[in-house]
Amino acid sequence: MRIQIINGPNINLLGKREPSIYGSTTFDDCLAGLRARYADVQIEYFQSNIEGELINKIHEVGFDFDGIILNAGAYTHTSIALQDAIRAVTSPVIEVHISNVHAREAFRHVSMISCACRGVICGFGLDSYRLAVEALLHGQ
Repeated sequence: MRIQIINGPNINLLGKREPSIYGSTTFDDCLAGLRARYADVQIEYFQSNIEGELINKIHEVGFDFDGIILNAGAYTHTSIALQDAIRAVTSPVIEVHISNVHAREAFRHVSMISCACRGVICGFGLDSYRLAVEALLHGQ
């Protein structure tokens, strides 16, 4: 099984950015843990702060990978283009958020991409990524 994790803007700052919300673990550490736990799964990783690069990556892997885990960051709340990219590919996409976006500012309560995703996981910290891998492994 091949899973592509795609992280959007500011996720590269995990471990430094607002640790009270996002924790002090870096995404590199999270990724190493996922790869160790799921050694039989090929887990690829991509991060960009640029919307078009996220779209290009979805197009690149969205017909060949068994699933995509997408944390679109703030683009979640604004990007119809990401929604269109998700709809255009055949790989199932799981939307992930580290924080519980529904317990935060009102603008974060609206996702422009949820309607195109297989499911949404939020509020479990970096464990949200593990839950998304589990969902893909079990065909959810």
